[in-house]
Amino acid sequence: MLVLRILMNRTLTAIPTLVLVSIIVFSLQQLLPGDPVLTLAGEERDPVVLDMLREKYHLNDPVIVQYGYWIGDVVQGDLGISLRTDAPVTALIIQKLPVTLELSAMSMLIALVVGVPLGILAAVRRGTIWEGLANILALSGISIPNFWLGILLIFVVAVHWRLLPASGYVPFAQDPVQAFKTLIMPSLVLASPTAAYLMRHTRSAMLEALNADYVRTAHAKGVPSAVVIWKHALRNALAPIVTLVALLFGEHIAGAVLTEQVFSIPGFGKLMVDAVFTRDYAVVQGVVLCVAVGFILFNMLADILYLVVNPRLRK
Repeated sequence: MLVLRILMNRTLTAIPTLVLVSIIVFSLQQLLPGDPVLTLAGEERDPVVLDMLREKYHLNDPVIVQYGYWIGDVVQGDLGISLRTDAPVTALIIQKLPVTLELSAMSMLIALVVGVPLGILAAVRRGTIWEGLANILALSGISIPNFWLGILLIFVVAVHWRLLPASGYVPFAQDPVQAFKTLIMPSLVLASPTAAYLMRHTRSAMLEALNADYVRTAHAKGVPSAVVIWKHALRNALAPIVTLVALLFGEHIAGAVLTEQVFSIPGFGKLMVDAVFTRDYAVVQGVVLCVAVGFILFNMLADILYLVVNPRLRK
């Protein structure tokens, strides 16, 4: 019942947020330079064709009327038609989104495997060389730009060592081994800052848990240190980590733009970049709106997961 109430409250909050986002997105795309109709008309640019295209896409109408047409279609699940490919924007998003989801899932798995154990190690071995090494790795992960790390990996691993393909994408359903080879480097690039954030948050949460009274009591009763760390301290430290993972996964989907560009992965981010360069307004609007919806959904998921891992809130 509590989960349902939270979902209803978040949904009511999300509606005006989405309306505001839709207005901002539609208004900003009007500021993009150039005329998309000139691109569609080809080299000849027949005035008759130009007028026909502007009439077809309601570009002759006032901005408020254009927004009314667009938001009315969006409510019905129609995100419009791509000006460049003449394909439905919804179909393009459905085609590209799974690619980014695969990349985001693999990178998040790498970030969890690296970041959480390092955070625990830094907290348990506080004041030792292990904490210093963990902090150096975390600082490096946050500081190094994704595009530079991607180019470096391509040069060393793909070009110099010839261990992995430099670019491209193969679906897991088609060839799991080749899919892993094509996604491992971009996943490492995307996971680098996320692992650093997870390490720092895990360390802070573990230090707070290790200094709690119940941990000192467990030590005083003679409970083995491994049991205290993994059963008592880590269980309570996981609450903020779980919610952070849900939010970071949403950031992965939105933030995979540079990584997909560097490794030529035909995903969600690359679709948005290509749409911006070709002034494909409908695709830009649809992609940004989907990203906004995704962030709201992941925020809802984070709230629910926080209730699951923290029973005290359910009271």
